[in-house]
Amino acid sequence: MTKTGTVLVVDDNRSILAALQLLLNKYFGKVIVISSPNRIPAALQEHPVDVVLLDMNFSASINSGNEGFYWLGEIKKYDPTVQVVLFTAYGEIDLAVRAIKDGATDFVVKPWENEKLIASLQAACNLRRSQQEVKRLKEVKRELTPQEPDFFWGASPAMKELRSLAEKVAGTDANILLTGENGTGKEMLAREIHRLSSRRNELLVPVDMGAIVETLFESELFGHTKGAFTDAKADRAGKFEVADGGTLFLDEIGNLPLHLQSKLLTVLQSRSVVRVGSHAPIPVDIRLITATNCNLDEAILRNEFRQDLLYRLNTIHLEIPPLRRRREDIVPLAERFMLRYAAKYGKGPFTLTPSAAEALYNAPWPGNIRELQHTVEKAVIISEGEYLDERHLQPARTGSGEPLPHSIPDSTLEDMERSMIRQAIETAGGNLSAVAARLGITRQTLYNKIKKYGIGD
Repeated sequence: MTKTGTVLVVDDNRSILAALQLLLNKYFGKVIVISSPNRIPAALQEHPVDVVLLDMNFSASINSGNEGFYWLGEIKKYDPTVQVVLFTAYGEIDLAVRAIKDGATDFVVKPWENEKLIASLQAACNLRRSQQEVKRLKEVKRELTPQEPDFFWGASPAMKELRSLAEKVAGTDANILLTGENGTGKEMLAREIHRLSSRRNELLVPVDMGAIVETLFESELFGHTKGAFTDAKADRAGKFEVADGGTLFLDEIGNLPLHLQSKLLTVLQSRSVVRVGSHAPIPVDIRLITATNCNLDEAILRNEFRQDLLYRLNTIHLEIPPLRRRREDIVPLAERFMLRYAAKYGKGPFTLTPSAAEALYNAPWPGNIRELQHTVEKAVIISEGEYLDERHLQPARTGSGEPLPHSIPDSTLEDMERSMIRQAIETAGGNLSAVAARLGITRQTLYNKIKKYGIGD
């Protein structure tokens, strides 16, 4: 048996200290025993302590537990990831329960049972390692996450209304459901809401639900322990743990299969996760933002989405309008992209010609902001002068080469999406990688949508 972890035992009874050192040395890498709590700060500085086994009372004839509460607080101030297991007598159990609310991990009743004591301390050590892992992952993710440009609200009435509501709810912890067509900027809006929230100094963790393989769903979101399955070489924190204290953004939530929706609902109700291969719940404090381009109410009627899950997600509903409903924002957005890509490719500065601005304004933009962004990037790359004109800009066109009509057909968003995917598959000659790139989605999301719409059946 591999012995890992460092345990600090604090008790004024020297017989108890001797017995515990003899017992715990069999199971842990290092055991430190001290008889006075005043030596706790020095012990924490000298040793990488994982768990403190702390008595609650040290002064004769005083059983208030106040000393235990005080030192619990001091330990947590020094390092919040150091776990504290309380040593208590039967009459002090109420105090121990109160201490758990203040941050203690567990409590053990004197006289103790060896198996229960070892199990409690080992679980606390595992929790400490998990929290350290999550901290490390957050630091790495923060370093690797590029600084996103500010969200562009624009001046259209539709976006002014959206901005007013978004800014009202950003400061709360209410769950938010973002809806809108592909390419309207749902993830960008989620990041802006996070930036405006009280959690702005923590991470926003995005997850593309359409890209997660079903068999790895629990591992990706909830984490796993070493040996939980064949490829589980080490303990791993899930997305919920990494997002603890911050915001979790679940994109393409409508693609989550029905049988997995219950697992997500359970976590949202309990506000805790259980890693695959473990039975210990880990509390998580997240702000949840989800997004979809599907009509979830219709999905409920088709028995493809749980109504109780939608209630959890849909505390606040924000719908992002497509570009065709905010045409006054198209040219300012294009100019914004033009500046970004001119700097990226070391070109320009550029000026849009009047004819180019008119072409941008009148184009249908079925791919919305994502399509506009790609169009402007390509124009910047191929332009050799200081002007971007109509010949540089190639908005989306139909197979006949005619611009798509401005009017919206009398069909549902899903009908339009099904038609767009079929058309893209025909245009790309069945090359699904090219189709996914053209539509601005992942291959896994494309597969899910092909299956959902029965395309090719």
